[in-house]
Amino acid sequence: MSSNSGNPILVLVDTSPEGQLRAGAGELLGAAASVGSAVALALAPAAQAERLSQELAELGATRVLVADSAAAGNAVIAPLVDALAAAYAQVQPEAVLAPNSIRGRDAAARFAARACLALAVDTVGIDRDAEGIIAHHSVYGGAYLVDSAATTGALVITLRQGSSDARATAQPAQLELLAVQSSGAPDAVITSREEAVIESSRPDLRGADIVVSGGRGLGSGENFSLVESLADALGGAIGASRAAVDAGYVPQTMQVGQTGVTVAPQLYIALGISGAIQHRAGMQTSKTIIAINKDPEAPIFDVADFGVVGDLFTVVPQLVEAIEGKRAN
Repeated sequence: MSSNSGNPILVLVDTSPEGQLRAGAGELLGAAASVGSAVALALAPAAQAERLSQELAELGATRVLVADSAAAGNAVIAPLVDALAAAYAQVQPEAVLAPNSIRGRDAAARFAARACLALAVDTVGIDRDAEGIIAHHSVYGGAYLVDSAATTGALVITLRQGSSDARATAQPAQLELLAVQSSGAPDAVITSREEAVIESSRPDLRGADIVVSGGRGLGSGENFSLVESLADALGGAIGASRAAVDAGYVPQTMQVGQTGVTVAPQLYIALGISGAIQHRAGMQTSKTIIAINKDPEAPIFDVADFGVVGDLFTVVPQLVEAIEGKRAN
């Protein structure tokens, strides 16, 4: 916990329409607790408020504000912005932290504009100095690390999922139902909704601790079974380069990079990926990067912590066999 534990940091957490916490809440609250006192805000059905309060307190929230989603109707983003405005007025935080998801970015940007506050998007960490909160950014495809801060007022920040290791200690549950006044701001409206349930034993790509990605060097979609076997041996998620997606090996939902998913796992393994800057922009903040490529001049080796120059069709089966053998012993 930060020594500045009295300074509230308002944290917008992602929830499903049913009021279930989405991945990343623990990371957001941990980052907030590292610089102040984490105050969670959730938009959810009132019937789920007590449960959410317990779950968020276990993740480190000192206070939990829940705005009833039933009052939001079918609007997409405006209710989140209204809830942020109401929570901001009540908490008077030093900073506002939101997930760098599609909804999180949209709500944070609209709230910052409404409240005339500075906005720092897609950050990879937060800190503080003698003057206040600082946001850390990885820019130009990870070539530079830069900091930003607000000269006046609270800083509104979106945090890249998987970028922060900070976790907070559990707190006593303290629930507050938040009254929200609708602004009537223009917004898209949901006219129908159908949930797509995808069952998989693998973790979600965006928040996984281990990611194994394949590139054009695999040669075909069938050969992606090598990526799958290594990912399953390690308990990781599967990703791909844009070249592999464009070649039709895997769907676009697996694409890691500037125009795909940005990941920051503990371990990232690149198989047959040359390492174009577009791809590196989406994975360069991974804690440990391992690259396997037969081209010793591949740009991926410039960012890799460990590199194997060799035929992945020979190296990967041996690696899987070694991992499984170690596990069996």
